[in-house]
Amino acid sequence: MTRPPSPTRRRFTAAGGLALAGAVVPQGLALPARATAPAKPLRILILGGTGFIGPDQVRYALSRGHAVTLFNRGRQPLEWPAPVEELLGDRSTGDLRSLDGREWDVCIDNPTTLPFWVRDAGQVLHGKVGHYVFISTISVYAGDDRPGSDETAPTQTFDGDPLAQRTAGPELYGPMKAASEKEAERQFPGMTTIIRPGLIVGPGDATDRFTYWPVRLARGGEIAAPGDGTDPVQFIDARDLAEWTIRMAEQRLAGVYNAVGPARPLTTRAMLAGIGKAVHSTGSLTWIPTAFLDAEKIQAWSDMPVWVPGQGETAGFARRDIRRALTAGLTFRPLAATAADTLAWFQTLPADRQAKLKAGLTPERERALLAHWKAGRAAG
Repeated sequence: MTRPPSPTRRRFTAAGGLALAGAVVPQGLALPARATAPAKPLRILILGGTGFIGPDQVRYALSRGHAVTLFNRGRQPLEWPAPVEELLGDRSTGDLRSLDGREWDVCIDNPTTLPFWVRDAGQVLHGKVGHYVFISTISVYAGDDRPGSDETAPTQTFDGDPLAQRTAGPELYGPMKAASEKEAERQFPGMTTIIRPGLIVGPGDATDRFTYWPVRLARGGEIAAPGDGTDPVQFIDARDLAEWTIRMAEQRLAGVYNAVGPARPLTTRAMLAGIGKAVHSTGSLTWIPTAFLDAEKIQAWSDMPVWVPGQGETAGFARRDIRRALTAGLTFRPLAATAADTLAWFQTLPADRQAKLKAGLTPERERALLAHWKAGRAAG
């Protein structure tokens, strides 16, 4: 059993400074280009900070002159382009001692799924922060069947005491996030911002839930595509989400916001065309109807990433209303930039990692699917 780290242990890291054990993210050594400084530098506490969106938050915050403190278990040390304070602790065991006696202007909570993490943070940070930003998910919604639903749509509930939950599998992800939102508003009344992203994509995504398409389109050949191309898709580049989160902290905008994009409706056909152009694809798309994919047990979202059918119980999944976020300044980089950057990042990974994508169809399964579809059409 690992002993909890000392609550007084701190690390200040910057490029050219302390060399840390573990992987170093190359892009961590460069500040974002879009870095117009705000009027007032903030003291920002980020719970987490070394996962998918955290490093982009840190780099963007530093580029805008903010002072950044990270609180995490120290298991994924990174290097930063400017000094970053790192406090060690473990929320799963209730070890938040390194936060005692400190004050920040804003706390950004990235990794929380379980409500007791929010409660514990609220107890130790009570009166010590002026704004709390909770990164939630559109999975909190109780249904996905209504196109155009906004932030007032009903959310999932949990039959029991959510504060007693110490684990949350996939079936509890949405209910626990919804309960965590409510706990955030209890602990930080009047000063909570809840951001509900959809599928988060871009360089650094370990799930391959978007990466599959740039990689597959770059490989070329005949490519199986889902449905008829008219189904909508929504997602957000991790960098856009991270940078907007920092700007929301600067403005101290409270409330609930859906954070998905792009700004205008995007179909599956347009998405694949845009990705294909960005990665210089020479492949051809073969669109396979949803009913046939179902018969072949090809699953939306996992076997055919990003996509879900735009009808029936998922008619509203990729049609969330994002007007509140747009009004609050959420912006999106071009699809081509996300696609090209994602492919470039993926190609830096070890060969064995590139050989086995974590989402999408394997080459063998795709060939079989295409063969079955053609055989069925030939048979009438």
